[in-house]
Amino acid sequence: MACATQPARPTLSRVSTGEAAEVGGDKRMRLRYAGTCRECGTDLPAGTRAIYERSRRTVRCLECPAGARPVAVTEVPTAEEHPGPELEPEPSGPAGGSARREFERRRDARERRVRERFPRIGGFLLAITEEPQSTRAWDIGAEGEQVVGARLDSLVGDDLAVLHDRRIPRTRANFDHIVISRRGVFVVDAKKYTGRPGLRVEGGLFRPRTETLVVGGRDCSSLVDGVLKQVDLVRTALDDPTVPVTGALCFVAGDWPLIGGAFETRGVHVLWSKRLVQLITALPSARDTVPPTVDVSSVRARLARAFPPA
Repeated sequence: MACATQPARPTLSRVSTGEAAEVGGDKRMRLRYAGTCRECGTDLPAGTRAIYERSRRTVRCLECPAGARPVAVTEVPTAEEHPGPELEPEPSGPAGGSARREFERRRDARERRVRERFPRIGGFLLAITEEPQSTRAWDIGAEGEQVVGARLDSLVGDDLAVLHDRRIPRTRANFDHIVISRRGVFVVDAKKYTGRPGLRVEGGLFRPRTETLVVGGRDCSSLVDGVLKQVDLVRTALDDPTVPVTGALCFVAGDWPLIGGAFETRGVHVLWSKRLVQLITALPSARDTVPPTVDVSSVRARLARAFPPA
């Protein structure tokens, strides 16, 4: 169904991670795009530090107090006037946010059931019993996503952006992390599994070769299947074969050996958080005759629209 035409919005500015500071309900930031002060009408070139007013979606000078005489503001150009990326002042959501909310929902629901069933001793029963494993798994998963998210956030800059915890439309699934760099897009699934990750290879000469991801001896090949599906979804959303899309499984609590350990299976990299950073920031290899140069802002905006916050 076609969407109704939306009214034009005031000029928005964009900020890199680490450049913004909260000022009451507004945000102090370095403008990525030129704008006009709502209060005095002064032109604010890109790079100027100014106040982004969330409630009005406008900007004003640092020297102008809130509530002064309003003036007309420049409107956001339409797609025809400005084919660049959608302006998006808000940063990516917190890593592991949806997993943490699901853990809290399950924990609170269990506490409510126990207290309703045992009004007198419900608190005591909750104190001496643990949460079910199915509930604790969400908390553990959120911790793993937060560890990887912190690593990735430290890389954010003009040439690299990160989207955390993005929803896959029409499903209950989500992306843990999507990294956009000049070299391409990396789809990262973070896991806090114990045990040593490894690759079990069978067949190859007289029968088909099969690769099985094992973690602590457990068959975890379904995790690779999941990452491959997410990689396909990102490729479909981008609809641009010139943008490489790479999948990665990051085990933050794995029993990794001191030397080596990381490997690749079916095109998905299996590694830990520090090695993930090395993969993302590696220089183009000698095999790249024409190293990819991705428009980070444009690709980030496209993926942020396709996969909203979870």
